[in-house]
Amino acid sequence: MALSGKSLIVAMCVGQVGNLLPHVVVPAIMAQHLMSPWQLSGGEAGLMASGYAFGYMLAVPVLATLTDRIDARLILLCGSALSALATVAFGLFAVGLWSATALWSIAGIGFAGAYMPGLKALTDRLPAGDTSRAVTLYTSSFSFGVGLSFLVSQLAADAFGWRSAFFITGIGPLAMLAACVLMPPHKPAPASAKLLDFRPVLRNRPALGYILGYGAHCFELYGIRTWIVGFWSFVVAQNAGQSLPGAIAVSVLFTVLAMPASILGNEAAIRFGRHRAITIVMVASALIAVAIGLFAGFSPWLLLLLILLYAITVPADSGALTAGMTASADPAFRGATMALHSTVGFGLSAAGAWGLGVALDAAGGPMSTSGWLAAFCVLAIGIALGPLALFWSRPRAA
Repeated sequence: MALSGKSLIVAMCVGQVGNLLPHVVVPAIMAQHLMSPWQLSGGEAGLMASGYAFGYMLAVPVLATLTDRIDARLILLCGSALSALATVAFGLFAVGLWSATALWSIAGIGFAGAYMPGLKALTDRLPAGDTSRAVTLYTSSFSFGVGLSFLVSQLAADAFGWRSAFFITGIGPLAMLAACVLMPPHKPAPASAKLLDFRPVLRNRPALGYILGYGAHCFELYGIRTWIVGFWSFVVAQNAGQSLPGAIAVSVLFTVLAMPASILGNEAAIRFGRHRAITIVMVASALIAVAIGLFAGFSPWLLLLLILLYAITVPADSGALTAGMTASADPAFRGATMALHSTVGFGLSAAGAWGLGVALDAAGGPMSTSGWLAAFCVLAIGIALGPLALFWSRPRAA
């Protein structure tokens, strides 16, 4: 029986969690399992991790825009399968920086056919009207899936070796393949613009503001997710002898908190105004990032508190930004709008992962307080640009 309504939303959220199981395998294990054996600097490790976002950025303009022309379910099916295969291939064939970066980029291409096409497949099949909460549930399940990816990846790598982490997480996308099989077909209306013609989206100033704000959000989010294990490993090493939670616990908790934070952030946006709520969250996030950098060499318990606060502010704008983009998009160009949304977001995700590695190298390395101060200041600057984009996109008085 074909899925519809609430059952469709649940199936898509479960499928997305499966697709996200491989999502942060490289960031989750690189500090403890890859950097030393492969003799990687911070910049090289950041480049390797950013390959996923880079591959996504290259592929998503075509794949997401195609959803205005063909059933997004077909693209979702192929993207999920490629993600699974590339993840397993990493475990089989990666032997150093360049082979790992290439394979991880292919996995990112697969996810480009899964995330935004999945959102398009969901919204195409929902009844007409406000889809804000459904979109937010879908985007919030992203955080739960990433948290599970952190947990499974590190546990598998510690217990069975790092290659096993890729074999085990590569099974996850099969859940989305099952959802695709159960999904009813959908035929999009005839597209009125050329493929990869983003001019209608660029003329949509309200949607463009959310897209640029999402880029700032992704720079911060992917930057901290790439380096949270490395940062907390530094904190634990600096405070040897103290009974501190390990990197696995902190990285998983940091990510899982994102799901309720994103849902509550969108509810606040509905109640108090989307621009106002997003701006407050972004400013608070920038201030907390600076505080973490300044106190990197101080009490680990203070740092843990700040990290948990940061775990709330970093994702709290995610659902509101994506829901705002979806609501502002012209229905005839929704696929193209989602494509640009993802291109900007994951392009800046790649910049965030790599940029933090470069900042660490330039300011003393990943075992220095000065390095982490520089890294968190880079995050703060990135997210602080979000409110400027939203302010620019506000309607002007006649």
